[in-house]
Amino acid sequence: MDSVCLHSQFSRTAPLHGKESTWQGLSLLNSMKSRCSGLSLQFNFSVLPQHSIHAQALVIKCDNPQNADLPPYYSKKEKKPFPIPIVELRRAARQRLKDSKNKPRGAVPPPKRGLVVEKLIPLAYRVLNARIRLINNLKKLLKVTPAYSCKWCSEIHVGPTGHPFKSCRGPHASARKGAHEWGEAFLEDILAPVEAYHLYDRLGKRIPHEERFSVPRIPAVVELCIQAGVDLPEYPTKRRRKPIIRIGKREFVDADESELPDPEPDSPKPEILSELFDSEITPPSSKEETVLLAEETLEAWEEMRGGAKKLMKLYTVRACGYCPEVHVGPSGHKAQNCGAHKHQQRNGQHGWQAAILDDLIPPKYVWHVPDVNKPLQKELRSFYGQAPAVVELCVQAGAEVPDHYRPTMRSDVGIPANVREAEMAV
Repeated sequence: MDSVCLHSQFSRTAPLHGKESTWQGLSLLNSMKSRCSGLSLQFNFSVLPQHSIHAQALVIKCDNPQNADLPPYYSKKEKKPFPIPIVELRRAARQRLKDSKNKPRGAVPPPKRGLVVEKLIPLAYRVLNARIRLINNLKKLLKVTPAYSCKWCSEIHVGPTGHPFKSCRGPHASARKGAHEWGEAFLEDILAPVEAYHLYDRLGKRIPHEERFSVPRIPAVVELCIQAGVDLPEYPTKRRRKPIIRIGKREFVDADESELPDPEPDSPKPEILSELFDSEITPPSSKEETVLLAEETLEAWEEMRGGAKKLMKLYTVRACGYCPEVHVGPSGHKAQNCGAHKHQQRNGQHGWQAAILDDLIPPKYVWHVPDVNKPLQKELRSFYGQAPAVVELCVQAGAEVPDHYRPTMRSDVGIPANVREAEMAV
């Protein structure tokens, strides 16, 4: 939280003859509303014997910082860091063991007992529909908003022309001196596809290496929604009505459900939207329609990420520390298909660790273009910010910038007009 302290320019005169006085110099608060979602004021003043009040400080606290560091770049030769360091995990485990002495064991979450969390089923349907809406809207926005992808690396750019930064790490990058070769971007460039194996029984045996081609692979977000309660006829899954019975640390048997009454007819479930084919895509016809479409796309993006983050708190998701592979389930699969750096030393096995939201739904950051009519200058690179490709595409289409993306986009940073001003600023 940023806090700004302003001193002598804010003062208040003493009330004369019962007339109420006003604060002077607070006109700048209107300009701070755009970047401060929560604005709190704290006045510190003292009362003097001469019946006058002098302000000493005005503290303005903002929920969102003005600037934030750009997302770090991890080399393919190094392992991704753990979401929580090992030292802190061990310390928390020792503390839990110490607190659990002479106390009854706590309740096991339903997913670990083979059940579904009933209250999260509507959320799973909303996440799935938000993903479909996002895909359909992105196909429409790409018809009216230009976006480019490099032919040699995975970098993309949203804007009238590609950026001039020489940051290409693809093949023969040294011969091109790091320059990108831009081409038309597609949906898969904006919204990176992340697939995972579909599990009929999420508590069943791990997928061996020999069955890696017989098990279907579907989008990881769809698999998470299926395990959270979404029923798709083309991807059947096992639903238990009674919790499993543990007979060992890794062994269990299903409880006898023959004594249970017949299941009641399912209540009407939310309707699942369908993805549009490329031939069915109709671009927006006016500027107003484009802005509304961009706002709807941004809402779908936030709903999908926010809902998936809540589902990941109860349904375990694993990610490989060396490659982008993701597995939705309590433990990772045994398929030896990791092709990351030095995979021969691990015999192609994945290094599974707890996944974060960016592993399941990669944001794919791109450079933020402050003014579409002015191309980016490579000399002013340190003044530009970054934003997820979906957010940048919606902002250039007319949507309002969300507050929590402003720090990395550096929307409040003044960009110099030329290189001379940049040298003076630095």
